Amino acid sequence: MNPEYDYLFKLLLIGDSGVGKSCLLLRFADDSYLESYISTIGVDFKIRTVEQDGKTIKLQIWDTAGQERFRTITSSYYRGAHGIIVVYDVTDQESFNNVKQWLNEIDRYASENVNKLLVGNKCDLTANKVVSYETAKAFADEIGIPFHGDKCKKCHQC
Repeated sequence: MNPEYDYLFKLLLIGDSGVGKSCLLLRFADDSYLESYISTIGVDFKIRTVEQDGKTIKLQIWDTAGQERFRTITSSYYRGAHGIIVVYDVTDQESFNNVKQWLNEIDRYASENVNKLLVGNKCDLTANKVVSYETAKAFADEIGIPFHGDKCKKCHQC
């Protein structure tokens, strides 16, 4: 019997409303980009299968609503997650300030050993940037989680 995949990982995208979680999901899963913004209601997900070291890895990537009114719905999706990506908008200081609250949500609802990643999004809007790479990297280092920011040569983030 040949299974469809060797590994299945559940990943969660969390962060304030409007930071670009859905856009990141579309970019990663479908390699597509939408200019328009439609707020996620509840949760959405995509599946992407990748090959790594001869193994087939199936990724379930869940996109959660950032609005406070959906928190009780989305908190149940933390359970069983292997990785949680906390997204903030580099042009929105408040979204970066709220990262601590999102990390508290992870501590409250996710498993103790869940992998975390901090992502600074909208790096192409350099004229409007208010959160520097250095500030975010220092914060991520301080709390001991990996950081992916806006130091990419050809940025296509949302």
